[in-house]
Amino acid sequence: MQYTEITPELVNRLKQALSDADAVLVGAGAGLSTAAGFSYAGDRFKRFFSDFIEKYHFRDMYTGGFYPFSTPEEKWAYWSRYILINRYENPPKPVYTRLMNLVKDKDYFVITTNVDHCFQKAGVDKQRLFYTQGDYGLFQCSTPCHRRTYDNEEVILKMVAEQKDMRIPSALVPRCPKCGEPMTMNLRSDDTFVEDLGWNEAASRYVDWVQARLDKKLLLLELGVGSNTPAIIKYPFWKLTAQHPDFTYVCVNSGEAECPPQIEDRAIVVKADVADLIDALQ
Repeated sequence: MQYTEITPELVNRLKQALSDADAVLVGAGAGLSTAAGFSYAGDRFKRFFSDFIEKYHFRDMYTGGFYPFSTPEEKWAYWSRYILINRYENPPKPVYTRLMNLVKDKDYFVITTNVDHCFQKAGVDKQRLFYTQGDYGLFQCSTPCHRRTYDNEEVILKMVAEQKDMRIPSALVPRCPKCGEPMTMNLRSDDTFVEDLGWNEAASRYVDWVQARLDKKLLLLELGVGSNTPAIIKYPFWKLTAQHPDFTYVCVNSGEAECPPQIEDRAIVVKADVADLIDALQ
């Protein structure tokens, strides 16, 4: 059934689905962080990047993230602010915390394409989380000459504190400790993305968790997942639901909210704001 507004019937149906489920698999996309207030455009963008907007006429943070800055000092001035506000600061709204309040007492697992660490900050057990696309809080070699990642909080805070005129000190430009080449973010954008030991262990835990619950009543809760990378969460969720008659699929998105007809009888599709629905379920 598809809903285009949050009604008492919808809230009761979702509460019952959560109660009946033996386990809950949460699949989260960018729409969940947007609902939590992590906007990459508008006033938030202007507040932190007015100088870059004035110089380069960037439309949003993503635009600046792909810009070929002429020096690494300017590039990291931009990226250090970007990482600070989207990784090390808390989101404006407690959407993640409220979501976890709904599932914390269940047997749950989280798979997410988000790279902003919000699930960890909301108290998700690391053993129950697979962050498939990387983490703003990690550096990797740009080559990459080896398959390891490095925590970047200390140097990012220094970059933000010490930058002047849209540049960081040259001494803070991160370089690979193995080969000396520039470091880059551990974000999946091409085949240089490093899947380190932690990533591979999380991937294995995810597969094992799902396989161990194929005979259970599993609720697949998809939140804010669009069509950019549907093969990671959306399509696998559809396939699992189609293959297992005791599974229930829930899709919540303010824009792209749909499911194939083969699973409509076991699906709840909600075209509404994720934050509003999570609030209604408290």
